[in-house]
Amino acid sequence: MDTRPIGVFDSGLGGLTAVSEIMRLLPGEEIVYFGDTARVPYGTRSKDTIMRYVREDIDFLKTFNIKAVIMACGTASSVSLPQIGEEYDIPIIGVVKPASLAATSATRNGKIGIIGTPATIKSRSYEREILTLSPRAELHTAACPLFVPLVENGRTDPDDVVLFTMVEEYLTPIKNAGVDTLIMGCTHYPIIERAIAAFLGDSVTLINPGLEAAKYLTADGGIERGSGDGSYRFFVSDDRDGFLENASKFLGGKLCGTVMLKEMEK
Repeated sequence: MDTRPIGVFDSGLGGLTAVSEIMRLLPGEEIVYFGDTARVPYGTRSKDTIMRYVREDIDFLKTFNIKAVIMACGTASSVSLPQIGEEYDIPIIGVVKPASLAATSATRNGKIGIIGTPATIKSRSYEREILTLSPRAELHTAACPLFVPLVENGRTDPDDVVLFTMVEEYLTPIKNAGVDTLIMGCTHYPIIERAIAAFLGDSVTLINPGLEAAKYLTADGGIERGSGDGSYRFFVSDDRDGFLENASKFLGGKLCGTVMLKEMEK
């Protein structure tokens, strides 16, 4: 057994959707989570800036003697992998490959939608991965720059008029294309899954990248399991009170574990 913790990071709160699934699938694991709330969102930054943030996030998590990292950020995964994985001596698991595997398995008509931050969509990482798995897939993408700020500010109710307006604006072309599967290519997006599902309808399968990354970790992550009772530490780079207020929405219940502040250079 390897009792070292698993490190998870995201630009903000979104990566907690992956933490929630790891808690459920691997209840014996210790988890250290870092949410870079001072520098959210990553999706509007340059590649060089994102790469610097990712290295700083991983370096911080490594101070806890972690055995693996889940890069629970669609932007970070899209822009920095596989290069960043070659720089470290521990497994680094992104969300692109697991979500792409799930989408190609789920689609019935071969039409797959991909939504994400501007940086994720610009990177074309999901497109490359999916077309490697399924060369005949028909892909439709949309950048959704306002989804992350809405989620970070608690605008997650499917009846919220601002959220509905953004969902309609971003997803109408994808809906009109007739996709039967949609990758929610940012770990913030499952928090507004009800709004997305209500607009697209029951015939569209939604792929949650945090869930798929957690499932991939349990099946193919190449790590030894822990055997404890599960313990959790959370760090944020800004607005600890805001994190405490909103984290339970992402974790599907009460926040369990300590929350501490870790300042990062902006």
